[in-house]
Amino acid sequence: MTKLTYNIEGMTCDHCVLHVTQALESVAGVKSAKVSLKKKQAEVRADETVNVENLESAVAAAGYKLVP
Repeated sequence: MTKLTYNIEGMTCDHCVLHVTQALESVAGVKSAKVSLKKKQAEVRADETVNVENLESAVAAAGYKLVP
């Protein structure tokens, strides 16, 4: 299990946090995601099979930007 931290651009409210959390947790291999509006960051717990491109795509599809 790996813990990864990414900056998230475009979040303005708790509803945004929910969307980003759901997007990240929908990616295969992600066990959990904790998203902070205050820090504008996401902490992702995932297995080694997860790649950043899949995370970026999921967050982009939700309307936000993941910054590795």
